[in-house]
Amino acid sequence: MENWNITADFILLGLFNYTGAHQFLFVLVLIIAFTSLVGNALMLLLILLDPHLHRPMYVLLSQLSLMDLMLISTIVPKMAIDYLTCRKFISPAGCGFQIFFFLTLGGGECFLLAAMSYDRYVAICHPLRYPVLMSWKLCLSMILGSWFLGAADGLMQAAATLNFSFCNTREIDHFFCEAPTLVRLACADTSVFEYVMYICCVLMLLIPISLILISYSLILAAVLQMHSNEARKKAFATCSSHLSVVGLFFGAAIFTYMRPKSYRSANYNKVVSVYYTIFTPVLNPLIYSLRNSEVKGALRKCMNRCVAYE
Repeated sequence: MENWNITADFILLGLFNYTGAHQFLFVLVLIIAFTSLVGNALMLLLILLDPHLHRPMYVLLSQLSLMDLMLISTIVPKMAIDYLTCRKFISPAGCGFQIFFFLTLGGGECFLLAAMSYDRYVAICHPLRYPVLMSWKLCLSMILGSWFLGAADGLMQAAATLNFSFCNTREIDHFFCEAPTLVRLACADTSVFEYVMYICCVLMLLIPISLILISYSLILAAVLQMHSNEARKKAFATCSSHLSVVGLFFGAAIFTYMRPKSYRSANYNKVVSVYYTIFTPVLNPLIYSLRNSEVKGALRKCMNRCVAYE
């Protein structure tokens, strides 16, 4: 099969066609993405401006909002422009940048969610030792570690993926450049790369989700020993909402990256990718932050300040 020059552009086939139903879904996705941008930007602003929120828990939440904000900005604007202009080309460099930023932010978020689950475990199960077990030094180390591990994975996969020779087809059946989809276009044997990618997925997905499940299991064990029914219900509601978002994010990522090649379908991959690129970024500020009484208080103070200035 004929190889094509690495300088030639790829063609992103996109998520939607131009039927009425798909145009409605496209508008819905834009509304969700805009809501996510506003919600996460608001969280960052509140945590930055309110001194009462300058604590490890909220610093971790601010990093989650920053990652979600950047993730939406990496994927949705390009997808929207391609759909509206019908120009669906993307350069190899642009494709590499999308793979790098997507995996940096997605992988970093996996480890950040594990750090947040540890923070909740310490706050609920060892409240008196919280300043020691969740010190500022440990908090900053967790944040830097999340960004570093995500960036290392993103750099490795972006460089390795674009190093392949691609066949004469330039069409990527996706709405953004994602490594598993791009690898299918390669003419060379990709078995070694796929094996390494699988190992990376074990490190980036299965280890964090295991730590999250252990943390929440210990939290639930502590909750069951509470004497107050009201406190128990509140803790159960909080844990279940957190775990539902975690399950959605990790479940979709595991479905895309850890299935055997023979079971992969481009259409399924596109739909599942929407969950961790568009849906979870809008759910995170709602579930983790805006339901929090301290965040609500900071939002009220900010709104009152704005009204007073008028």
